[in-house]
Amino acid sequence: MITIKAGSITRGIFLRFYGNLVLVVDKEFFNPGKGAAVVRLKLKNLQTGRTRRQVLKTDEAVELIEVDKRRLQYLYRQGENFIFIDPQTYEQVEVAGDLLADLKGLLKEGESYLLSFYKQRPLAVEPPKKLVLEVSKTQEAVKGDTVTAATKEAVLETGLTVRVPLFIKQGEKIIINCERREYVSRASNE
Repeated sequence: MITIKAGSITRGIFLRFYGNLVLVVDKEFFNPGKGAAVVRLKLKNLQTGRTRRQVLKTDEAVELIEVDKRRLQYLYRQGENFIFIDPQTYEQVEVAGDLLADLKGLLKEGESYLLSFYKQRPLAVEPPKKLVLEVSKTQEAVKGDTVTAATKEAVLETGLTVRVPLFIKQGEKIIINCERREYVSRASNE
């Protein structure tokens, strides 16, 4: 059992909290000026999928869970489950759909994702920071329509809807930021 101080907790690590495995979704350090400094955490219970907020003093000890992280390639969806493959060993891993609920619209066949395993069981799937997707549906830009911010909605090949600049056309490939789910730039035609 490995314990760490709450002040050392970082976003993306796994903890055992009140007997449950949790993922640290967000962390905020807060020093009230009077009294002890605290850490405000947003924790996702990996069994139920629910998130909760927790405040800990920075010197409190919590149990750290060591996980095995592997980069796997997404293959296809099979019913409610998603199939990934290890490109080195060709071992296929089946991941329950409820584990990927947060990644709706970010799963692209053939793309690599970082999977975290605990005792050979997948716990979490992390998308790449940026993803290249094709625009499958968007309106044509109207000339002179720049009174408001010059953006329009676009539906991407995975079903994700993002705001894009007016010059983006249907069929173009764009780069999106997976964390914020927003347009970054056009993809180069290489």
